[in-house]
Amino acid sequence: MSTEPLLQISALRAGLADREILKGLSLSVNAGEIHAIMGPNGSGKSTLAKVLAGHPGYPVESGSVTFNGADLLSMEPDERARAGVFMAFQYPHEIPGVSILNFLRTALNAKLGKDMPLMEFRKFLFEKMEMLGMDKSFATRFVNDGFSGGEKKRNEILQMAILQPTLAILDETDSGLDIDALKIVSHGVNTIKSQGKPPPAIIIITHYNRILDYITPDVVHVLHNGSIIYTGGSDLAVKLEEKGYDWVIESAAQTANSQLTKSTHANP
Repeated sequence: MSTEPLLQISALRAGLADREILKGLSLSVNAGEIHAIMGPNGSGKSTLAKVLAGHPGYPVESGSVTFNGADLLSMEPDERARAGVFMAFQYPHEIPGVSILNFLRTALNAKLGKDMPLMEFRKFLFEKMEMLGMDKSFATRFVNDGFSGGEKKRNEILQMAILQPTLAILDETDSGLDIDALKIVSHGVNTIKSQGKPPPAIIIITHYNRILDYITPDVVHVLHNGSIIYTGGSDLAVKLEEKGYDWVIESAAQTANSQLTKSTHANP
């Protein structure tokens, strides 16, 4: 059995064409783990999600990303999806005229590389919708067209249930959700995680602790100014909720200064 991480990010530098946002970010995620990435606005959280998904507007300057033993950065976005990478968007797009059933069947067929018969897919879809507590009528609606914020996020989790990814990246899935919708979405993620064979690794990108009250992370990272400056257990999210980010940023700065001083003394 391989002991290599499912996802290995090393010294990643990336951003917009005119501005570097990720500045040497490194991260290791093992199969089946849940990692939460938190941090203040502008720290690079959503940029990381976009780079992993292959967004063309966020070019990589240097560094490497290995996924399941393969070079993720060499893959096109559709290749990444077929390889098992899934991203739930912070702001899902509307696709008028395309039903959820047809959209998800097309996506699954692309991943499988073959056509699943319509009746077989309907049965599979309705099983997943029942698992997530969704009414069957949802399947005939156009993708996100006229949906509430909560419905859009539930549709993202339904896509995750259908595509059964190896790695799921949830980019601020809790954004704009009321407490009831948050509980429903979190229950869906936990159900997919518990029933997955094997269970997916999940990266949750969020500003706040509230989604982590329902989805317990194995590891919590603080991202600031384009790099991970602090890592801890699930209790770190609670501490951040209570004290904010300033203490972490100050602690990381002190550690960096101490290391620089030691390096200077060692190499006069």
